[in-house]
Amino acid sequence: MTQDLDRLSFDELVRRVRACTICKDVLPLGPRPVVQLSESSRILVVGQAPGRRVHETGLPFNDPSGDRLRQWMGVTRDTFYDEQKMAILPMGFCYPGTGKSGDLPPRPECADAWREALLARLPDIRLTLLIGQYAHAWHLGNRKRSVTENVRVWEQYWPDIIPMPHPSPRNNLWLRNNPWFERDVVPAMQARIAEVLGADDTQ
Repeated sequence: MTQDLDRLSFDELVRRVRACTICKDVLPLGPRPVVQLSESSRILVVGQAPGRRVHETGLPFNDPSGDRLRQWMGVTRDTFYDEQKMAILPMGFCYPGTGKSGDLPPRPECADAWREALLARLPDIRLTLLIGQYAHAWHLGNRKRSVTENVRVWEQYWPDIIPMPHPSPRNNLWLRNNPWFERDVVPAMQARIAEVLGADDTQ
């Protein structure tokens, strides 16, 4: 299928992604793929899957998790939602529903159907932010390491990739138990983002 997608123009590929209904029978609120990208995007943000609020608004990270993520990155909302600068491709493009302990995992069909073709169309990406275990597993290829272990060795992936915890308020305990992330990783990440984007685009 990837070869067939390679023949499409960038705009047609993105149009097909946004019209995707592969998982329609198992999505509680129906399909609404939420992605943001341009062929000129310089930073790639890889999350898990949209939450309910993002599903309703169609705007990625338009929730408390996004507020914290932008704070960590040191960027304004305008910069974050500028697709010429920032591509946002979660592991699952649609809201997967809620389980006993929060949102369900991203549907695996998205990555199988679209991910390689989309990433191949982002030639200018200079920094990739990997948020949470599913992004870590797919992009780093090491499914045995925990999120904490991946984030702790972040310098191994520098300066092209930064593994991160999820910015959700549900992760407040993790952040309290791992203060080194906001002390050491966040300032380095902000400096790298400013370098990639240019100082005028950061807070």
